[in-house]
Amino acid sequence: MFYHIKELQYKAKPDRPDPVYAKKLQEVLGGQFGEISVALQYFFQGWNVRGDGKYKDLLMDTGAEELAHVEMLATMIARLLDGAPVGDQEIAAKDPVIGAILGGMNPQHAIVSGLGAMPADSVGNRWTASYIIASGNLLADFRANLTAESQGRLQAVRLYESTTDRGVKDMLSWLIARDTMHQNQWYAAIKELEAKENIVVPSTFPKELEKREVSYVLFNYSRGNESAAGRWAQGKSMDGLGEFQYVENPQPFAKKPVLRPAPAYIHDTPPQVLGAMVPPHTK
Repeated sequence: MFYHIKELQYKAKPDRPDPVYAKKLQEVLGGQFGEISVALQYFFQGWNVRGDGKYKDLLMDTGAEELAHVEMLATMIARLLDGAPVGDQEIAAKDPVIGAILGGMNPQHAIVSGLGAMPADSVGNRWTASYIIASGNLLADFRANLTAESQGRLQAVRLYESTTDRGVKDMLSWLIARDTMHQNQWYAAIKELEAKENIVVPSTFPKELEKREVSYVLFNYSRGNESAAGRWAQGKSMDGLGEFQYVENPQPFAKKPVLRPAPAYIHDTPPQVLGAMVPPHTK
């Protein structure tokens, strides 16, 4: 069950309208790593938890907070669009300042959303559910959450640096601080889960069913061997179950593949035209 409290979690009021910046701010609302994405990602992860404990509660707490961030950003975008010149652009553009604004403003803010926020990124791509990850494996999901919060905080910081509006900076400062907490909380949850099972996901797959001889080998598939100097190329593996190895000149594990000719009704190019050798067992 959900209910809405009419106050914002934090202030969302710019010093002045700025339709161009409203377009930029859409990225952290409806972009791949925006607040809509993380809100629904955490909710679906939480709803899919088969049990009821601290991990589910953490996901639901954070998902609810991210909805509050969606509301803050939508409010800020609407206020940045206050007074945007959406009438006769030829007349408005006689003022160089207004002309510049019209040139960078997202026209859909006027045409589609009526000077309001949209579920879209900064270049108008509509938000899509393909952005969210909810696998049922909490360790895999929490790692995705850490990535999402890292990218989201990076974008918020870049937006902070690209405005002089004190009201916008104030709100972004709050969001950046919350992203700091969320990165820390997901990392704490990751470390806790890794200590309980293993760092490799999933930990339940039988080890004897994987080709263990290559489980901890780094193959050098580029010119140069600088990667050999990394922690990943020597010493104990991070899961503690093997030793890292480095192979500078990897060799193929299988012979050159030869495909059988396709049936005649497929009408592929005949093997004799391609100069292909027909394997003996296909004759």
